[in-house]
Amino acid sequence: MGKIFHPVHDSHEDYPFSWTEPYVQPRPSSYEASKISYMYVNDSQQADDPLMDYKIAQAAVSALRNFATGGKYADRPFFPAVGFARPHLPFVSPEAFTKFYPDSSIILPRNPYAPTNMPDPAWWKSLELITGYTYIAALNFHGLVNETLPPSIARELRRVYFSAISWIDSLVSVVLNELERLGLSNDTVVSLLGDHGYHLGEHGIWTKHTNFEVATHAPMMVRIPGLTDNGIITDRLVEFVDLFPTLVGAVGLPPVPVCPENSQNMLTCTEGVSFMPLFHNATITWKPTVFSQYPRTMQHVPIMGYSLRSDRYRYTEWVAFSYRTHKPDWTRNYGTELYDHQTDPDENYNMASDQAFADLVRSLSTRLHASWRQASPSTQASPSINNPSIVG
Repeated sequence: MGKIFHPVHDSHEDYPFSWTEPYVQPRPSSYEASKISYMYVNDSQQADDPLMDYKIAQAAVSALRNFATGGKYADRPFFPAVGFARPHLPFVSPEAFTKFYPDSSIILPRNPYAPTNMPDPAWWKSLELITGYTYIAALNFHGLVNETLPPSIARELRRVYFSAISWIDSLVSVVLNELERLGLSNDTVVSLLGDHGYHLGEHGIWTKHTNFEVATHAPMMVRIPGLTDNGIITDRLVEFVDLFPTLVGAVGLPPVPVCPENSQNMLTCTEGVSFMPLFHNATITWKPTVFSQYPRTMQHVPIMGYSLRSDRYRYTEWVAFSYRTHKPDWTRNYGTELYDHQTDPDENYNMASDQAFADLVRSLSTRLHASWRQASPSTQASPSINNPSIVG
């Protein structure tokens, strides 16, 4: 229900073969369907025209009741996927949540400028914000390198974004409280994740379309009854592709096979690794690197930005890409980036062209080209609990 698959305009956008129940996709409210970049909605407006995420939370509550005692699917395993839309643009939040973010608490990014030595493909002109919303377009903001929004507008965008996050937090509580009330909480695995990070003026960029840390570092949490009751935090590197095999392991199903080079004939496989061992020891040796990528077009040439993150460095190569073979041409490089998160956590200085780091660049380039197959942890056991259900 909600935003699980990215909305596309064809008859299979919600992949009906993935679900045993009809996909629930509430229509957005009139406020969310507008071309206004941000808006606060009061209680009366919300009552007359409920926000989409409120309707998604109610659909999730109804779905859970089907599996409780007396429900039509009582005592059967279940997997509801609940996708909230906010804080995606347009930034719409109930007015009541602004109290958590007084004007005095909203500060602007400390790096509203492009990194030194940034290659051209790394930049994003914030087009989603500019072209989609009339108010921002009227400001004559073009998203150029080192161009910034007026401070008052930047603060208000950040404030409503934060308010929308708290609104969604409250709806997550609605769903989890119902899970508890129905007596299903003690044998249900819960995963919570955001689909990406977000620029809110860092580097002068807005929205998500980059390989910078702020856009690629996203929330991912998993609750497993009996294992996470006291809370576990790890600083080991994991990726969203790891979630599928982790949930499979958590509920005691057979491990998912790793995808071969050509996986066209595989019914099910994964490029991820179950991180179940981290629930038992959060400090064990784990993946040395994780990966992300984002496309660009430069001078009518399709390119792909491949990015590697180690515990200390982010390293990115922007190279020619073929949509026919779905492979990069590493020999046609349009830009390279290297950031040291120990000394430069905001990624303000690109060290890739500094000869003092030439050996490091060569080493990280080799690891990037080798990709995820050479970055698996040495420990891949998958302890499990006894067949709980999953709510995602």
